Amino acid sequence: MSEVDVRRRWSEGDACHGLWSLLGGVVTADVLARTGADFVVVDLQHGAAADVDLPGMTAAIRAAGSVPLVRTRSPLFADVGRPLDLGACGVIVPNIRDAEHAREVVAATTYAPAGGRSIGRLSGGADRPLVIAMVETATALEDLDAVLAVEGLDGVYVGPGDLALSLELDGADRSAELRDVLSSILGRAVAAGVPVGVHAYNGADAADYAAQGATIVTVAVDTVSLAEVMAGHLDAARTGAGAHGR
Repeated sequence: MSEVDVRRRWSEGDACHGLWSLLGGVVTADVLARTGADFVVVDLQHGAAADVDLPGMTAAIRAAGSVPLVRTRSPLFADVGRPLDLGACGVIVPNIRDAEHAREVVAATTYAPAGGRSIGRLSGGADRPLVIAMVETATALEDLDAVLAVEGLDGVYVGPGDLALSLELDGADRSAELRDVLSSILGRAVAAGVPVGVHAYNGADAADYAAQGATIVTVAVDTVSLAEVMAGHLDAARTGAGAHGR
């Protein structure tokens, strides 16, 4: 798999399935990529990885046959370009305000004369990286049709947690309203022919989003899955000990 393959599959309406890494580290990157994931996202915004970790992590992901993507620390010009110099084949950019902001992000990933990306790639990466804008603010949602029409954008990715906060739909009693918003975004993106995804923490939710047309399908987050599996093993061990002990 390469970023070219991912872009082609998305353009044909085919889903690509990926994993999300908050843990950081080459070993984690290698383990996740070797599951057969189409892509692995290294999270610089909320995860443990730092810029210095990217060359090793992205190389491990590529060596295992997956595509290394990075959620950038912020939408600032330097934060968008830096991962692309350190091996990322694409970026998922948080906190996009509107279509004009999305155009600025695209320009930060594009070499002159079309954009302002500076030459200086150190390790791996791509001449034409995947560029995905996160829809997680009320202003981005209000300007969604224009965002979907931004030239050079490869897709949009919804952060449901932050979007819920921005729309004041974060309470449990507002979950149905939030689901309707997410479904609306998915439908509008699909109608516009733009690849779309919604952040998911488990395969069941990811499959539900895919059934609604999502092709950027993140299946699980390493920290969440690790905690769930380890807690399950502990529970099984303790339950077994209680049943057969004494």
